[in-house]
Amino acid sequence: MSKLRVLSGVQPTGNLHLGNYLGAIRNWVEGQSQYDNFFCVVDLHAITVPHNPKTLAQDTYTIAALYLACGIDLEYSTIFIQSHVSAHSELAWLLNCITPLNWLEGMIQFKEKALKQGQNVGVGLLDYPVLMAADILLYDADLVPVGEDQKQHIELTRDLVIRLNDQFGSKDNPVLKLPKPLIRKEGARVMSLVDGTRKMSKSDPSELSRINLLDSPEEITKKIKRCKTDPIKGLEFDNPERPECNNLLTLYMLLSGKTKEAVAAECQDMGWGQFKPLLTETTIAALKPIQDKYQEVMADKSYLESVLREGREKAEAIAIPILAKVKAALGYSLPL
Repeated sequence: MSKLRVLSGVQPTGNLHLGNYLGAIRNWVEGQSQYDNFFCVVDLHAITVPHNPKTLAQDTYTIAALYLACGIDLEYSTIFIQSHVSAHSELAWLLNCITPLNWLEGMIQFKEKALKQGQNVGVGLLDYPVLMAADILLYDADLVPVGEDQKQHIELTRDLVIRLNDQFGSKDNPVLKLPKPLIRKEGARVMSLVDGTRKMSKSDPSELSRINLLDSPEEITKKIKRCKTDPIKGLEFDNPERPECNNLLTLYMLLSGKTKEAVAAECQDMGWGQFKPLLTETTIAALKPIQDKYQEVMADKSYLESVLREGREKAEAIAIPILAKVKAALGYSLPL
């Protein structure tokens, strides 16, 4: 039997942080041998909010290099850049035309981000879940690794598949495959270092809120030393009154590779003065191999370019026939 196909991606806006790594990329790496994987850098999504055009291309290459540095293996996985495959934009337009507007207006992330942008909110921010659906559907993906906050977008994708198949396909000959979310419970939602009730995010204006994968040992030490804690001695998981405590213990558990039970026993009598240096040392040690491999990849530009060129070719070999299938179902004449 052929392997199930997985599709996922990360935006090239800012540096990848521990939330991206522990909530997504490390999970991709651990499970990649089980699947046929397509991992893209979703640079089209990056311009749905104000961005810096001078750094977009370099940021895109940085994310691709970090994929490799984190352990994405080209034997099992394909790495490519979203904008290099024009079928993404074309399928997004076709799906736009069958997407009810109220479906997009009800998306939680749009409401939250639109509130921040005010009068400057662009159509792309409203519409990016349709582009995300196109990203997934172009590759006949069976599974989409996502955090809990993105689950609503997979539900929208599934709704669009059902709508398209009902209107333009048949029960025996569906146009597109129905994907499923792949959600890992532990570490799927890593929280901010300055507020344990908010997700760690690249868009947070405070650098102290996140640990980036390329942060130096000095930066990591500073951020953990200053992270928000509470005055209670003795550390514990799952106390809703202590969100920061739960978050920092979870980070330690995931970075150290220890079980939740082992961490709970080790840290139950600790104070923050004892725990923070332990977390710092563990974080620096966990990120060093990634940082070393990243420097190696970035030092060989021709290698990275060859990876992305081959990735684009593999992606197009699947995406172009899927796009043609959708266009044929909608009634378009295809190129002769």
